[in-house]
Amino acid sequence: MTTTQSPAFATIPTDAAGWLTRAREVATVLATDAVDRDRAGQTPHAEIQLLKDSGLVTLLGPVEHGGGGQNWTTAYRVIREIAAGDGSIGQLIGYHYLWFWAARLVATPGQIAAVEEQATRERWFFGGAVNPRDNDLTITDEGDTIVYNGRKSFSTGSKVSDVTVLEGVLEGTDKHIFAIVPSSQPGIVFGDDWDNLGQRLTESGSVEIRGVRVPWEQAAGYVGKEFQPRTYNTLNVPLIQLVFTNFYLGIAKGALATATAYTRDRTRPWPYGGDNKESAGEEFYIVEGYGDLQAKLWAAEALAERAAEAIERINGHPDTVTAQERGEAAVVIAAAKQRAVDTGLEIGTRVFELTGARASANSVGLDIYWRNLRTHSLHDPIAYKRAEVGRYALLGEIPEPTWYT
Repeated sequence: MTTTQSPAFATIPTDAAGWLTRAREVATVLATDAVDRDRAGQTPHAEIQLLKDSGLVTLLGPVEHGGGGQNWTTAYRVIREIAAGDGSIGQLIGYHYLWFWAARLVATPGQIAAVEEQATRERWFFGGAVNPRDNDLTITDEGDTIVYNGRKSFSTGSKVSDVTVLEGVLEGTDKHIFAIVPSSQPGIVFGDDWDNLGQRLTESGSVEIRGVRVPWEQAAGYVGKEFQPRTYNTLNVPLIQLVFTNFYLGIAKGALATATAYTRDRTRPWPYGGDNKESAGEEFYIVEGYGDLQAKLWAAEALAERAAEAIERINGHPDTVTAQERGEAAVVIAAAKQRAVDTGLEIGTRVFELTGARASANSVGLDIYWRNLRTHSLHDPIAYKRAEVGRYALLGEIPEPTWYT
């Protein structure tokens, strides 16, 4: 894709419906050559520029600074639309929204206002180097400055980002500190080693952090080198788990749309069944198959919408959210995620049965959907999400906040 393929966007939308229309327009552009770009595996600079030009990167930004002023319900729907066109870019925009919101989760009011104004006006694209399965980055205190050092094996989007969210532990303490830093600097060195089955354009490779300096005043949520915790700080994990859920659903939606279009235009009816049809659209097993998959996708989307409603309720009173509210939202999100994974993987596999042997040609590209979903759905074991729901259903227990719940 080149930037010349991008449509001209003279204005930004003013309501949720307009933003969804904008997302569909962007997804249409992405879908035209998603397979070719996946095969090439090139860094998605043009794709990120498209997200900026369309205004989608400012969806959650304040209206007074040129942002969309939208809520997470709209953001999740936008993620689904973008992922339907290109799963990798759906993941990138989803992670961007989470890291854009990171200041709201942990920062002081002054920091939130400053970050959101600059990020919105300048249309920053966010990346993050916060993989919790790795050792924490080490932070040293040098008076007015803190210094980050270490390595993360995954840093989704950071290479194509304007800023990267770092997280580490202050040396000699148990204090975790988040900070937003420029991505293009000598102290951030990307490994260029993302070489996975799917989600190939997410730039999720490793990163070395070498002496990245941050003023204490930019340590998110810290005043006088002390942090005051609140339950809302822990909403980052439910938020991003629902990001996962929605780009999984978008990938599944894209698979179903591509498959049905192929069947209508190219699949041939089977001539040896004894009840021969004139077209594939008259074949009972094909019609029944698409009906089954569509119903399952609609059901999974409805559960994701219910989960988004739980997030909105919490965002309505972030300073007073309780552990019970947070836990019950996490359970619904866990349920939505497992449904999205199971449904998406089923769609990604069964579409081959409904499109026919010729649809397995590399030029068709139906493989991209299963590969993308299979790759990212291994992010954390889905069995643990099932268990979270099970413990709530059976024992009334809510999950304790961790880096994955």
